[in-house]
Amino acid sequence: MTKNSFYQDLYTQIEALISDEADVIANMANISALLFEQLAEVNWVGFYRMVDDELVLGPFQGKVACIRIPLGRGVCGTAASENKVQRVADVHDFDGHIACDASTNSEIVLPLTLNKKVIAVLDIDSMAFNRFDSNDQAGLEKIISLFENVMIKHGVIN
Repeated sequence: MTKNSFYQDLYTQIEALISDEADVIANMANISALLFEQLAEVNWVGFYRMVDDELVLGPFQGKVACIRIPLGRGVCGTAASENKVQRVADVHDFDGHIACDASTNSEIVLPLTLNKKVIAVLDIDSMAFNRFDSNDQAGLEKIISLFENVMIKHGVIN
């Protein structure tokens, strides 16, 4: 199976899970659980929610995690402050990396943005170096877009 077809299957599964559900936290929980179960070589998958101009831990799968992350700090804080995907091949080379789990070696963080405002980030960690490529990024961006559209559809955030 190619990565493109893998992510299309994931998209279809996530769409079935969240399309009729308006609760953001419930949807975050199911998305993180499915990604953690289906993605190879990942040790943490979860969301950080924007609360009072900082990231606060949301639903996740994996070991205990940092609870609060200031904007601009670490991979998650950088993704949120720049509103830009961060795909890091070696987190040890990332200036200001926050090591919540010392076994993590690579990471991808995708902002969840509505009305040009970051409301959360999806954070995925791996013990493998250079785990995430442009195909992973494209597949995960489509999933984030789906999640944004479901929230808009249900009037959670407009």
